[in-house]
Amino acid sequence: MNNTLRSFSIRFSLTCALALPALGLPANGARAASANDADASSAPATKVIVTVSPALAAVVVTTQPQQFTATVTGNANTSVTWSVNKVVGGNSTVGTITAGGLYTPPATGGNRTITATSVAVTTASGKATVSVTALAGVFTYHNDISRDGWNPQEGALTPTTVTTATFGKLFSCPVDGAVYGQPLWVPSLSIAGGVHNVIFVATQNDSAYAFDADASPCVTYWKVNLLDTLHGGTGSETPVAWNDVGYCFGDIYPQVGVTGTPVINPKTSTMYLVSASESNPISPGNCSGSSATFYHRLHALSLTTGSEALNAPVTVSASVPGTGDGSVNGVVSFESQFEHQRAGLGFADGRVYLDFAAHEDATPYHGWVIGYKVSDVQTQAAVFNTTPNGMGGADGGIWSGGGAPAIDASGDVYIVTGNGVFDEVAPSPDSDYGDSILRLHYIAGSTTNGTHLSVAGWFTPYDQFNLAQDDTDLGAGSVVLLPKQTSGAGPTNLLTEVGKEGVIYVIDPTNMGEFNPTDNSQIWQSFTGPAHGLWGTPAFWQNSLYVGGQGDSIRQFTFNPSTELFTETAASQSSTVFRYPGTTPSVSSQWAAHGIVWAIDASLYGYAASHSAGTNCSQVPLPSACSGPAIVHAYDATNLANELWNSSQAAGGRDQAGNAVKFIPPTIANGKVYVGTTSEVDVYGLLN
Repeated sequence: MNNTLRSFSIRFSLTCALALPALGLPANGARAASANDADASSAPATKVIVTVSPALAAVVVTTQPQQFTATVTGNANTSVTWSVNKVVGGNSTVGTITAGGLYTPPATGGNRTITATSVAVTTASGKATVSVTALAGVFTYHNDISRDGWNPQEGALTPTTVTTATFGKLFSCPVDGAVYGQPLWVPSLSIAGGVHNVIFVATQNDSAYAFDADASPCVTYWKVNLLDTLHGGTGSETPVAWNDVGYCFGDIYPQVGVTGTPVINPKTSTMYLVSASESNPISPGNCSGSSATFYHRLHALSLTTGSEALNAPVTVSASVPGTGDGSVNGVVSFESQFEHQRAGLGFADGRVYLDFAAHEDATPYHGWVIGYKVSDVQTQAAVFNTTPNGMGGADGGIWSGGGAPAIDASGDVYIVTGNGVFDEVAPSPDSDYGDSILRLHYIAGSTTNGTHLSVAGWFTPYDQFNLAQDDTDLGAGSVVLLPKQTSGAGPTNLLTEVGKEGVIYVIDPTNMGEFNPTDNSQIWQSFTGPAHGLWGTPAFWQNSLYVGGQGDSIRQFTFNPSTELFTETAASQSSTVFRYPGTTPSVSSQWAAHGIVWAIDASLYGYAASHSAGTNCSQVPLPSACSGPAIVHAYDATNLANELWNSSQAAGGRDQAGNAVKFIPPTIANGKVYVGTTSEVDVYGLLN
């Protein structure tokens, strides 16, 4: 061997001899025998990973526990230590959690962090978020009596968690008729031997339901027939057939039962709602010429059983002095056949208020507000007729696009009337308020419009006559009361309203402006909003008004609290155009943050779904092309151009809702969204 090769061989042998022990092997290449030598101690460690499921949960304060599960990989010891907001086991402030991961929320709302820490490797942990809501409930139309449509305590649903990957349809609850009233949500109700969150709905088949708000598959706690003898029926009654009232348009088809959104008194656990029915039709199918006997009844149902309470039901009746349409001997009486309880119910100062319009404008009818004592519904507390002397039809119905009367802190009730006679001007006022916004104040005596409700303020647009002639009802929309103003630049209180004409009116309730035949300059502000009008109620959040006009995008108009004026051009708008009848948006947020605007596209609700190509939808029976699913939309409330999610996006129809009904807004509570349809209540939430 030459010197070069010899030198290389020596270097190679030395290098290998030195390198082998460094790899944990003996010089002869045999594997180490002891587990305690360098072979065991220097092997790469498997990473320990802890995951927590669900990653995001929503519960109500105190009564709704949540089970969390920890999964540990990378170590044979799968035990974990649970903590809440870094407090091991939690405490009464943040909520407690057991060694098994069962979390019990505290009495205060807010988001909490749940952490599972590996016992074997304490640097390894997994986290989840639980949103605890202290929302008292959704007891009335559009969330509260100001009708702003805002849920301020929604921590689980945010612009980052409402995506197609993380949010969708969880389950549905079947019903026996169309749900035209907004679902109502009651937390922590003692029912069926436990404590549960419950959803309440009523249908056009005159049925009412109580469903578990969270259980999947759906759990029904009770269902009642509002026309049986236990609920005041005569034994032969049915919901009103579509062609026994109105002009046979089929506006609500095929039956009319409960239309207006009920209202709940949480102090007595009672739900008030109005049924419509008929019995013994002699010549059915003749629309307003039918000779059946018609009824409206106010029911007061126990939330826990569905049974009648507080001396309910009562058959709705009323009369006022007047010479208007349908009057007999100087008296105008309430006629169930010609009246329709479309608006949601109102509740204030121990009285429940029912508002009425007509079936498809079939005359004779009038707008009525009828109040009953909540503690004894047999006691009528107030009557107000909007046009007691109105002649010529279309007499001041309270339509509201399904909305409900707004009610201020003093208990005054705000309604908006539709087409009808207006003559509350000199020289001979007759107390007829067609196309007007009215503030009604409770009094001890009577007025020319009825008993115990007096007009404390009113506004009528200068072009009222044209509105009535052109069927451009002011009362297609409903009032929203704005938050109290403190700038001193203008009135302390303001209200806003939008009708078919599309004008956004901003009015001081203490000086409503009455009537100016020239223009509307006597009110605080008015400007053009949705070009084709509004059938419903705007929403208001963080100085933004969200208006969902028909044939238009949802538009965001910002309010300047320093000047107390709206900017008259939209700050943002949705890319989606909502065809007839437009939409009533609602807003969820965590107070001032994480705002989401929710809206339902109901343009396939049926009658008058005129966008169905080549199909006449103004007929019955309804062609199949005129019916289709409601589409639920979610938008970033700070920029409506940013759509977060909608129910038509997911593959395979995963999130498809039941067929649409018009006017109904969604209900958002405790991490879920509830939507009424023609055949089911659909429940959307987090996909954990």
